[in-house]
Amino acid sequence: MENGMGRRGGLESEHPGPPPNGFSLLPWLLMGMGAFSNLFQGETPNPWIGALGLLAFNSLYVYVVFRAFHQQTRTARSTRLALLLLFLVTCGLAVGYGGTWLLFLPLFGLAAGASLRGPSLGRFGVGLGVFAGVVAGLHEGWNGINIGYGTFLSTVVTAVILSLSDAVRELRAAREELARRAVEEERLRFSRDLHDLLGHTLSVIVVKSEAARRLAARDMGAALTQITDIESVGRQALTEIREAVTGYREGGLGAELDRARSALTAAGIEPVVRRSGPPLTPDAEALLGWVVREAVTNAVRHSGASRCEITVTGTAGRARLTVVDDGDGTSRGRTGVRVPGQLQDSDPTENPGPTGDPGPTGDPGPAAVGGTGLKGLTERLAAAGGSLRAAPSSHGGFTVTAEVPVDSEEPVNSGEPVDSRKPVETGKPVDSGRARLGSASR
Repeated sequence: MENGMGRRGGLESEHPGPPPNGFSLLPWLLMGMGAFSNLFQGETPNPWIGALGLLAFNSLYVYVVFRAFHQQTRTARSTRLALLLLFLVTCGLAVGYGGTWLLFLPLFGLAAGASLRGPSLGRFGVGLGVFAGVVAGLHEGWNGINIGYGTFLSTVVTAVILSLSDAVRELRAAREELARRAVEEERLRFSRDLHDLLGHTLSVIVVKSEAARRLAARDMGAALTQITDIESVGRQALTEIREAVTGYREGGLGAELDRARSALTAAGIEPVVRRSGPPLTPDAEALLGWVVREAVTNAVRHSGASRCEITVTGTAGRARLTVVDDGDGTSRGRTGVRVPGQLQDSDPTENPGPTGDPGPTGDPGPAAVGGTGLKGLTERLAAAGGSLRAAPSSHGGFTVTAEVPVDSEEPVNSGEPVDSRKPVETGKPVDSGRARLGSASR
């Protein structure tokens, strides 16, 4: 199941196989075959006591080792009590009979190493090895050192191998979890990028298409200009989507301001852009570019404003972007287009009120800060150490304020206002005659 889940999540999981269990320690019971053979051949005094001891040892050994591979059962009081009884039975058999019965001491070390893991196991293993060497020495003399050494090794090596096996599995599980989260974060980034890209672009295309349709009967030249802008927007959108898919999109703030001015102008909203302070880092420009895109899209769609001010200011540590409109939250028509000299076919039931409550179409208003766009931007800015606030202004209209951290380089232009007839001072010239949304692609 784990492997299948990894493949379903877009990951190629390397299943390590089933975890170790008590069956892996059962073959070591063959070390007691010598004692069983002595008992069967009648070479053991008090055979009934030996038989009961052998049965008790095997039963307790199986019980302990099968409970040693689960964290809860391994640390349970019943397991520790069974291990203590196993130690007493092992001591009785080893001290009472000696010979091949001494091999039960290393077997007890295996069970102890499997159930007693931790930093204090080393001291326990040394103590158990010394004890086993002393007991074996009473029967075998100096040869008892081998029993003591074998007991120490069986205790410590078993504990180390099983602990490493657990650590490897935990690391593999952590790696797969990190990979799964990385996939989820990339999907979230991709969905946010698509929303921000297509939401703004399609809104501008709709606005300019409506403007071209209305202008076609009176001014074919102006209509062709709008159609040319639609083509430029479409081409630029294709480029941005490709870059978003590959994960290398870096939106420039200057280009976004150019697009914003063109979209606002086409919607009949007077754009005023101010920019001052030190130059921004590419990351800060990309973040603020997303905010401009979303705020202007909301203004065109929902605000019903006649004026929209975009202000970019910066200090040595942070940059602030403010987008303020004077709208009342009611759009001018189905597309928000206002063409001078013509009445608009207003449909008030299609647009929300200034509070951001959704209308019959379910389209949230500008105050719906929890919407997909503003919510995604809030998460995006918070991850970069910034913040985003969006709320109705006290004097009417709607205000979006974003702050991001920025490194200071050198001062640039002053804060002179830029109206709808003057190019934005972003280091890129804009046509003075008419603002065009496709300026970034030229």
